[in-house]
Amino acid sequence: MKSIVQRLNKTMKLSTSQIDFYQKNRFIKIQNVLDEATIRYYNQKTTELVDQINIETRKLEERDTYGKAFLQLFNLWRLDENIRDLVFSKRLAGIATQLMQVEGVRLYHDQALFKEAGGGITPWHADQYYWPLASDHSITAWIPLQFTPMEMGPLEFSAGSHAIKEGRELAISDESETLIGERLRVTDFPLIAEPFDIGEVSFHSGWIFHRAGANTSKETRKVMTIIYMDKNMRLKRPENPGQHADWDAWCPGAAVGEIIDTPLNPILF
Repeated sequence: MKSIVQRLNKTMKLSTSQIDFYQKNRFIKIQNVLDEATIRYYNQKTTELVDQINIETRKLEERDTYGKAFLQLFNLWRLDENIRDLVFSKRLAGIATQLMQVEGVRLYHDQALFKEAGGGITPWHADQYYWPLASDHSITAWIPLQFTPMEMGPLEFSAGSHAIKEGRELAISDESETLIGERLRVTDFPLIAEPFDIGEVSFHSGWIFHRAGANTSKETRKVMTIIYMDKNMRLKRPENPGQHADWDAWCPGAAVGEIIDTPLNPILF
């Protein structure tokens, strides 16, 4: 475990071309961010915790589109010190800082996203619809905990689609899949849909549109995500029920117009 923590805290310097790619497209996939031993370890630890705290008992066919997309469990860092080491990784937080070109980053929250065998699509959406954040300096590290071929439903991106305003008002739903998908089809933004190698991690901004296909394999697609924000991020007045809920859940006690500096939002880099 000591060697894993050491690797998690060994910083990774990005190239100018990687930073430029992210700034243009608002996503990037980076290989060899984590090694295979680290991925195996966190596959085990995250699975154990998800099995322990998951309360979803309905069969897939009994759930709505959102429920079929994945099991979603939050802030695992507060429940397991080993997962805390991953979430607080200086390697990952340093990459997020470089990509956004900010002085440093805070934690917004983490999520385990487990797309079960037979699980449905994750519809087109932009994450920041849900976040009461005053700027677009937010970024998610999407960390597959196994090799993720297309049949498992890896994350897909519409490169550069952060420039589109239409669709930002839509929550994850059948409607978002249809309306955003139709809008993107008449643009020149490329669709990037590729497998993820072991140790490959993607980073995407809060306003880029993305989705994932169904999991047609016989195994659960296991992913940990870490959401970072500029360490100087301020809370904006919520504009929808999702943003009100996120204020209460992920930055309780933060004041509108002030830097989001709460016990749940430590500076990580």
